[in-house]
Formats: sequence, C-alpha cells, structure tokens
Amino acid sequence: MTDLTGKVALVTGAGSGIGKAAALTLGKAGANVVVMSRTASEVDQTASEIRSAGGESLALSADTSDDAAMAELINRTVSHYGRLDIVVANAGINGVWAPIESLKPEEWDKTIAVNLRGTYLTIHHAVPHLARAGGGSIIVVSSINGTRTFTTPGASAYSVTKAGQLALVQQLALELGDRKIRINALCPGAIESEISDNTEQRGKELTEVPVEFPEGDIPLTDGAKGKAQDVADAVLFLASNASRHITGTPIWIDGGQSLLR
Repeated sequence: MTDLTGKVALVTGAGSGIGKAAALTLGKAGANVVVMSRTASEVDQTASEIRSAGGESLALSADTSDDAAMAELINRTVSHYGRLDIVVANAGINGVWAPIESLKPEEWDKTIAVNLRGTYLTIHHAVPHLARAGGGSIIVVSSINGTRTFTTPGASAYSVTKAGQLALVQQLALELGDRKIRINALCPGAIESEISDNTEQRGKELTEVPVEFPEGDIPLTDGAKGKAQDVADAVLFLASNASRHITGTPIWIDGGQSLLR
C-alpha cells in the first residue's frame, strides 16, 4: 500500500535533514521526486542519491517565500513529469529566538516569510495540479512548538508559524476534500538535523521558565533525539494509499516529549 510507482512528489527543503530523508524514502517507494532547496548543491546531491538507488529525481532551486519562483518551480515540475500527486511542504527555519521586546520586526518577518508564507505559496501553486491529477496528498512539516509546547525560550515567531501551519492544514482539509486532496501535518520534536545551523538565540535567560524534567525528557528513547527517518516514514504513510481516509490530522513524532513539556 506504500508503492508510489508512477506518482510525482515535490519535497521542499530537501537538501538535508527531514526533507532529504523524506525525498530518499519517497524515491525508494517508486515516486518520481522533485527535490527543492535554496542551495543547489544540496539538492543536486539528494537527487543524485535517489538516482543511485534506482529512482528518478529532478533537482530545482527556489526561495519558497518568492511567489514567482514557486510558480515557476511547480510549473517546471509538471512540465517535466506531466503531473503532481504528493507535496511535502518541509522548508523552514528556526530564525531568531529572542525576548519579544528585543525581537526585531525584520527578524519576525523573515521567519513568517519562510515558514508560513512559504508553506502557503507551495500549496497555493500546487493545488490546481493535484486536482487535475484526480487528488493527492499534502504533508506539512510543522513542530511540537506552537502546537503542543510553548516552552522554547524566545521562540515566539517560530511557534506562531508552526501553529499557523496546523491551522492551515485543518482549514484546507475541508476546503480540498471534495477534490480528493488530503492534507495533514507532521509535528516533530527534537530530531537530529541541521536546522539549528540557522538559529540565533538571544536573551534566553530572560524568557526561559525554569522546569526540572524527569531523567531523559523523551520517554520513548531515554532522552535521545529522534532520527530524520522517523519523520520520513510518516511522510511515506501519509503520501500513500495507506492513509486514504486521513486528512486534517496532526501527528506528533516526538517519542512523548511534548507530553512532558
């Protein structure tokens, strides 16, 4: 039920971490995978790995917050493969985490632009093609932050974008249902990835609420972070016919972390 042969998938933020793992997993399941990131060298590598494993892939570069760039990317995807069936809206940044009074408007705007506007533009341009293909699956990568937990010091902009992504998913589940388009949200907790590379944190001591966690705050793994593959396997499930009656649903992938926090 997870055979995706003949399907076309677009994965944003596919150069590393969760996006790369998702792209490789979809490729192994038989999908033709369009891998997208702002960094061409990274998605070129991801596409090369998919092909080396016997799959088919196209690497494209774009900024998800750029309307014209995303319109062109989706059009190139459909021109190349003839259809679009699966969209994984994964591209995002942590941005700046700082006390609200010192968080600059331009810092707030950048996080909103990449995480929330980028998700909107990806879906906005993809939906007509998904509908034309007779339906499909959209998977939005959100977070435990803003959906279950609010204890990350200074992460107001980030949490707002992740909460907004989940609200968008639930709104669109009803709007898109009659076109047989399913949309769901994955909400990872701590995952081994490179996203921390684009995080700037200031004034942690001013916003942190002291909490003493039990030994190992991820119960399922004795405190160890999850793997990108843990999220990628959930992407495969939601992309496939195995999840045919699931839409508008958040899935927390955190080993129980958010239930403690």
